[in-house]
Amino acid sequence: MPIRARLSRHPDTATGLAIPLQQAERTQVWAQGRRLSYFAGCDYYRLSSHPSIVAAVHAGLDEFGLNMAASRKTTGNHVLYGKLESALAQFFRVESATLTSSGYMTNLCLAQALAGEVTHALVDERAHGSLRDALQLLGCPVHVFRHRDPADVQRWVKQGGRRAKIVLLTDGLFSHSGQVAPIERYDKELPRSATIVVDDAHGAGVLGRGGLGTLEYLRVKSERIIQTVTLSKAFGSYGGAILGPASLRRRIIERSRCFVGNTPLPLPLANAALTALRIVQKDPTLRRRLTVNTTYVKAALREGGLPINDGPGPIFPIHPKSSVDARRLSGVLRKAGIHPPLIQYSSTEDAYFRFVISSEHEAGQLDDLIDTLLTHRIPVVVPPRGS
Repeated sequence: MPIRARLSRHPDTATGLAIPLQQAERTQVWAQGRRLSYFAGCDYYRLSSHPSIVAAVHAGLDEFGLNMAASRKTTGNHVLYGKLESALAQFFRVESATLTSSGYMTNLCLAQALAGEVTHALVDERAHGSLRDALQLLGCPVHVFRHRDPADVQRWVKQGGRRAKIVLLTDGLFSHSGQVAPIERYDKELPRSATIVVDDAHGAGVLGRGGLGTLEYLRVKSERIIQTVTLSKAFGSYGGAILGPASLRRRIIERSRCFVGNTPLPLPLANAALTALRIVQKDPTLRRRLTVNTTYVKAALREGGLPINDGPGPIFPIHPKSSVDARRLSGVLRKAGIHPPLIQYSSTEDAYFRFVISSEHEAGQLDDLIDTLLTHRIPVVVPPRGS
C-alpha cells in the first residue's frame, strides 16, 4: 500500500518542515552534522552556487540596491526588468516575456488575464499546485482529466460542446516523475478556439536542443500555447515569466491584480537571472552533462530491475510500499553518505523518494547512488502506466 502515515523525517515534527540543510559543495549538503551527497532540489545545473551567478548578485546589490519597493505599474519599474524580459523573449524565441516575482505567481497572473475569455478549464489531475490555485481565478467550470491522457481530454472536449472556449492547463515536465505531458496530442484534440497553458518550470532550460523546454523537446509549435517558466530551477536564480504574444502581455498588465499589486523580484536576483540565461545559452555542455548523467543512472537502475520510467527529465521517483520500507531506505542512504530525498507535501498525500540528477554530480556519486539502490532494494509500488 502507498505510504500515508507520518514518517520520522523531522527533528521537530511539530514544525511540519523538513530537516534544515546547508550547502557544503555544489552537490553536497550538511544535514544534522553530516556531509551528504545531495540528489534533491531542482537546481539542475547547480547555477545557484556558480561563481558568476554569485558575483552577479553582489554586483546587482552594489549597483541597484535591493528592490524598488513598489509595483511596476506605479513607481517600482526598473530598466533591469525590461532587459531581463527582452533576454527571456530572445532565449525562448517568443514575442514577449512578462516577468513575475516568482514562478508560482506566473499562473495566478495568467489566470486573471484569461478570466472572462474562457468557458471551461481542463486540468491534469497531477498538475502543479500553482495551476490548481489558478483555476479559482478563471471563474469558469473546471474538469479534471486523467494524468497525461489525451483520450480523457477528448471526452471532456466533446462534453463541452461547440461553443465552449476551453483552456487546458498542464505541467510540461512533471516534477514528481520526470515525464512530459503529451502536449502535441492535446493540441490535436482541442478545438481551434482553445488555449493551452504549459507550466514548464522544470522543463525550461533543461529539455530541448537549445534548452527552450518541453515544447522544443516535443517539437510543438502552436500560437495558442502559453508557456510559464521559473528562474529558480535550471537558471538557479529566482522569479518567473509568462511567455507569449505581446497581446497577452498587455492583458496581464491591464487585468491581473497579482501583477499590478505585486512588488517585483529583488534587483540583484534579476541581475543574476540575466547572467544565468547567458550561461545556459552559451554553454551547451551543461545540458549534455545533465543528459549523460541522467541516462546513465536511469539505465543502470532499469537494468538492475528497478521500475524506473523512461521520462526525459533528470528526475526519477521510488515509491516504498510501507513506512517501514521508507525508513529502512532512508537509513541505508544516510549510511552510504546520501541525503534521503523523501517527499510528502501533506499528511494526505503519498510519500515517496524523488531523486534528482544534476550536471555537476561526479561519476563516483552516481555510482554510489546506483549501488546503494540496487544493493539495498526495498519493496516498491509500481506506478500505473502513464504516471
